[in-house]
Amino acid sequence: MSVRVRSTVAAVLVVAVGVVAGAVALVAFMKAGLTDDVRQAARARAEQVAAVIEAGRGVPSLTVSQPDEEFVQVLDARGDVIAGSPNVRNLPALADPRRGSEATLTTPLDEDRFLVVAVPAEGPGGHRTVLVGRTVVTVAESTRIVTRLLFVGLPLLMLVVAGSTWMAVGRALAPVAAIRSEVEAISAAELHRRVPLPPGRDEIAGLATTMNHMLDRLERAQKAQRRFISDASHELRSPVASIRQHAEVALAHPDRLADRAAGERLARTVLAEDLRIQRLVDDLLLLARADEDALRPRLRPVDLDDLVLDEARRLREAAPGLRIGTAGVSAARRRADPRGLGRVVRNLGDNAARHARSAIAFDLAERSDGRVVLGVEDDGPGVPPADRERVFERFVRLDEARSRPAADGDDAGLAAGSGLGLAIVAELVAAHGGTATVTDGRLGGARFEVVLPSDPPD
Repeated sequence: MSVRVRSTVAAVLVVAVGVVAGAVALVAFMKAGLTDDVRQAARARAEQVAAVIEAGRGVPSLTVSQPDEEFVQVLDARGDVIAGSPNVRNLPALADPRRGSEATLTTPLDEDRFLVVAVPAEGPGGHRTVLVGRTVVTVAESTRIVTRLLFVGLPLLMLVVAGSTWMAVGRALAPVAAIRSEVEAISAAELHRRVPLPPGRDEIAGLATTMNHMLDRLERAQKAQRRFISDASHELRSPVASIRQHAEVALAHPDRLADRAAGERLARTVLAEDLRIQRLVDDLLLLARADEDALRPRLRPVDLDDLVLDEARRLREAAPGLRIGTAGVSAARRRADPRGLGRVVRNLGDNAARHARSAIAFDLAERSDGRVVLGVEDDGPGVPPADRERVFERFVRLDEARSRPAADGDDAGLAAGSGLGLAIVAELVAAHGGTATVTDGRLGGARFEVVLPSDPPD
């Protein structure tokens, strides 16, 4: 059952229950009101006759203007009729006042029922009772007419409600049909399309806006995925091509392999390119886990200063031409993932070594608020302010002016970067609840700063 049908049925049922309850109450109140009018009129006539009797002037004239609709009787203390209106003059008492001051009954005057009111009167002749009866036919007729009108009008009202609800819900859901049609037409190759925005600021407009935001995110994710695949393929192509080139040369000139030095050079080249592929694959797997929100640091107490000093020693061996400063490193201990933070320190060190001209400086300190700050600076060209957020994105390389040519003896990871190192830093630091930023350093180049909270989340 569609929303339109359900809404129409619900509206009709709700209105029907309310209207039927109101109609029943209307008929009941109208009947009670009309009956009370008849009662008041009968009582007023009876009190008028009783007042004349109590004044000692005897029984007044008991004429009635409408013999078929009213009668008057005066009873003595024994209940016998001593006077009556002409239409009941020869009839016995039509009601027994001992059973109550009011009764509804049938009379010989008409087939319709009469409402009889009894009023006592104390006159010179003793106790008297005045009976006045008035027909309630007008009450029944009025109630019957209103009931018939309701029986005819209520179904018509339900039809009007059903039609109005059907049209209103149809108009309200028309944008939903347009949205559904557009969404069905959107495929993976057409994520640039958007659903139409209906006018106004109702829930459907909010739904359309939310769906367009979702499509924006899907389009950005698809573009990022395609760019990621393209960049990864490009990065893998270079070492694969290098290995293939050296293998083809070795196969074309097998006599050169007899030279031990040539064989060692080939082996070193293939090994370096293989390590480059391995690092790239590891980086891609780590970022894939980050995309799946699967980075779960295994926390244990870690001496952060030991990680920084170990990295400084590695850089001194890998890049002997650089001055590595660690004077700003002080003791700091945190619950963290040692492998993850070790990867952060290494990536920052490699990044600084690739871009530094002659010097790199590490510093580590614990602030008064309990946070730990790790800084890595170089004396290279720095990072322009416009690129300081983009530099942490994947496969981002800035101007080649910020790269240092590879020197003999450099570690393979220092001379060339895949553009993933800083992206990995940002993901690992975020997994520890910290932040990574880049600013201008005191050495004249860039300063990469990592801030870890005092109590990182588990």
